Amino acid sequence: MADLQDIAAFVAVATHGGFRGAARITGTSASQLSEAVRRLEARLGVRLLNRTTRSVAATDAGRHLLEHLTPALGAIESALDVVNGFRDRPAGRLRLNVPLAASKLVLPRIVPQFLAAYPEICLEVIVEDRFVELLQSGCDAGIRYEEGMDQDMVAIPVGPRRQRMALAASPSYLAQHGRPRHPDDLRKHLCLRGRFSSGLMPQWFFERKGKSVTIETDGPLIVNLGAAADLAVDSAVAGAGVIYLFEEWLQPYIDRGELEPLLESWWPSFTGPSLYYPGRRYLPAPLRVFVDFVQTMRW
Repeated sequence: MADLQDIAAFVAVATHGGFRGAARITGTSASQLSEAVRRLEARLGVRLLNRTTRSVAATDAGRHLLEHLTPALGAIESALDVVNGFRDRPAGRLRLNVPLAASKLVLPRIVPQFLAAYPEICLEVIVEDRFVELLQSGCDAGIRYEEGMDQDMVAIPVGPRRQRMALAASPSYLAQHGRPRHPDDLRKHLCLRGRFSSGLMPQWFFERKGKSVTIETDGPLIVNLGAAADLAVDSAVAGAGVIYLFEEWLQPYIDRGELEPLLESWWPSFTGPSLYYPGRRYLPAPLRVFVDFVQTMRW
């Protein structure tokens, strides 16, 4: 019978489309995964993966094997997790995939209390702004803002139910460039913009009394919203331009007088984030207690 570790290595590589991606998810090296797959192929006497310098793809035999192994390994994982029911406190690892905004504005209210309540659970948070399939990313659950998810996913509210995008600039910038009186005025201002890791640069959207305005902005700085949003905030405080970001993100700077709010009556609101997780009957203990914990939070 093939070693379960070799089987798990093949499933990880085939699911994540390569040895590097699988290594990042499993916490092992690409060379170890490659050797495990070779052992499995030698034992079965058939090639499971086609390898090139640029990609790894399952062969017909590999795809058929993957279809049968995935539910079987899931059943094994669920069976092992049953042991958690005999512990005083649940243990194990919980992996969450979240956007940067959630890691900064939502999780700080949840994580310290959750870790204190369940010290034997290791919580791993992957911050990623591009849209990914949660299970294919190797995560147990994720937080998203109104993105379309698979139909078999369950969504529960997490964090504030309504949020707003805010517009602000420093007093020094406004003294030099003046205050915009309408969103259209922003076309003449220095705007500090952001780009998602997917390459998309979101437009600035405003609404008031049923009217909406979308602005194509320009300016001296573009930052990666998944990694360098705080750089844009620091630049705004230093007087480099106008910034458009989550209200909660900018509020501390506004409270300290480092930034001044602009066009407040035009700030658009939107539905707050949700926690998404697979809608299967059995959930691993770490995910199950996290879902229960989130539902007790008040915002």
